[in-house]
Amino acid sequence: MYYHIIAYGCQMNISDAERVSAVLENMGYKETLHLNEADLVAVVMCSIRQSAVDRIFGLRQKFEGFKIHNPKFKTLLTGCVLKKDKKNLSQFFDYVLDIKDIKKLPKVLKIKPRHNLSYSVKCDGVNYLDITPKYANNFSASVPIMTGCNNFCAYCVVPYVREREISRPVKEIISEIKNLVKNDCKEIWLLGQNVNSYKNGKTNFPALLKIINNVPGNFWIRFTSSHPKDFSDELIDAMTNSKKVTPYLNLPVQSGDDNVLKLMNRHYTIKEYKNKINKLRNKIPGIAISTDVIVGFPGETKKHFENTVKLFRDVKYDMAYINKYSARAGTVAAKLKDNVSVVEKKRREKFLTKVLKQIALGKNKKTVGKETIVLFNENRGDNYFGKDEHYKTVKVRSDKNIIGKLIKVKITKARPFILEGKIVYEK
Repeated sequence: MYYHIIAYGCQMNISDAERVSAVLENMGYKETLHLNEADLVAVVMCSIRQSAVDRIFGLRQKFEGFKIHNPKFKTLLTGCVLKKDKKNLSQFFDYVLDIKDIKKLPKVLKIKPRHNLSYSVKCDGVNYLDITPKYANNFSASVPIMTGCNNFCAYCVVPYVREREISRPVKEIISEIKNLVKNDCKEIWLLGQNVNSYKNGKTNFPALLKIINNVPGNFWIRFTSSHPKDFSDELIDAMTNSKKVTPYLNLPVQSGDDNVLKLMNRHYTIKEYKNKINKLRNKIPGIAISTDVIVGFPGETKKHFENTVKLFRDVKYDMAYINKYSARAGTVAAKLKDNVSVVEKKRREKFLTKVLKQIALGKNKKTVGKETIVLFNENRGDNYFGKDEHYKTVKVRSDKNIIGKLIKVKITKARPFILEGKIVYEK
């Protein structure tokens, strides 16, 4: 029996897909990269954006065709699924299962697992995270430390699909990380809808960072996502004093205007946000900072947007993930009048991207002639691509395979979103 995974969405969804793979392989399934060879297709979906949901509906015709040619063909829907989407999609999936209940999959499929996954035990929302995943590779791994969200941002459905925040036990997290490092993993991503909210007993997120930093081995620590409202001085100090934490942070601002932030239910002001950035840069000189932003949120005027542009120019982000607002059913924002036209949203996105490119190019030019350590994760022929400590994309040429290796590179050329360089030596 062969299975194929289709995963959409954030790093948490990708990590969930790795656990789904582990459960299926424990049942005797083998993975195929070719959809038409699969006996079971598991879709790990994302309900965050309507466009992602539409892509699932787009699979329907393919599934119906496969069922004609393969009577054994079955489909499974799991992941980050809004109740409304689950109801609408369940009509053309054979099985629909909450991600937190994925240990029950052997019972659902009526296939005995090779090893006990305690799937008969009632899941508590985080229980499924103790499944050892089938990692995508052996050099970079995502380790969820919590799931759920209590923030209820006006535009977001995560609290409705992931429910309330639940933190994973410290011992379980450390055990997974130690096993990864033992197997030569070089990059650990700590995941959560808001990692800053992590709390297990007396251990909060800054304390967890320190514990992980003390795990023996040569590896990088990165984390996502962080909410600005509870990005504390204690966390900044923990980042400063933890040498394995890389000098990179994604801190989503979403808007550069206080009025829009209030409509978004974000619970901080731009002044507070900028103060946190200044503290970070004072403590960790050279830290690279990226952000997420939404343009065209209901009620966002041209003046509000100009404040976002001003923020970009003031903060000088290394990278930004710019999204055009689209209403998501079930959220508070969906009840607001979407009064920014599609044309205007596109204009704002294009203009903000232009500003970002100018800033990023100026910052990247300063790296030319300098050396940086890069973890390579992709190749196209002799061209290899990776991320350096500052999470900047670096391209080099090599006549040997350097995937999964930490290599010192001298930067020779800079573009807005990519650096080019020459290999100095391999660590």
